[in-house]
Amino acid sequence: MQWLPVIFAPFIGSFLGVLIRRLPSGQPIAWARSACSSCGRELAVRDLVPVVSFLVLRGRCRRCEAPIGAFHLVVELAAVAVALWVALTMDEPDWVWAGCLLGWTLLTLAWIDAGHMMLPDVLTLPLLLAGLGFTFVLEPWDMLDHAVGAVAGYVAFRAIASIYQVWRGRSGLGGGDARLLAAAGAWLGWQALPWVVFEAALAGIAATLIARVFGHRVSRTTAVPFGPFIAIAVWLVWLYGIPLAG
Repeated sequence: MQWLPVIFAPFIGSFLGVLIRRLPSGQPIAWARSACSSCGRELAVRDLVPVVSFLVLRGRCRRCEAPIGAFHLVVELAAVAVALWVALTMDEPDWVWAGCLLGWTLLTLAWIDAGHMMLPDVLTLPLLLAGLGFTFVLEPWDMLDHAVGAVAGYVAFRAIASIYQVWRGRSGLGGGDARLLAAAGAWLGWQALPWVVFEAALAGIAATLIARVFGHRVSRTTAVPFGPFIAIAVWLVWLYGIPLAG
């Protein structure tokens, strides 16, 4: 049971790829058929087997042989990596499933925010509820701390955003970030929130420095998505806990 999510991970990753591609543009998720972007041919089931179809077809459309981007393959492998990471870190199946749900959702949110500067409510709000739900089932004695964390995460981030807007005269932190931090509080409890913000800020600074090293211009007015850094911080704190907290 502990390794079952790893088996399902490629299929989950295939669905995550659909979410990443279609949610930002408002395309339908469940009913739209996948098709080749070159010839328009709808893809058959045999063309949609995660990882395997891409390798068998050597990354090309079966009909027109146009190259198919490796985007879905990369997402599928990333979903497998998330499941493996959790399975190697956690012992109990319930916690493995919880960790995979958290990791897969954070992966999707980070990818969307990095590409489109948005964190869809259709993902952040269910993630918040899932955090409270798993806490109620697996650690009911911590329910109050996690409920307070959800409220505190949202209120604190909105307060920071308001201060930033007054100080800089423009909006720099979005409501999606606040809702993601609320979800972080629901999963981790209020005590972990300062560490999440701290680690996310460190990750953001590191990414900015790396971008500058590689020649990318980053100034005070450059829009930088903060969601991926929050996602990384939430993931690490959930897996390994608060430093020095035992």
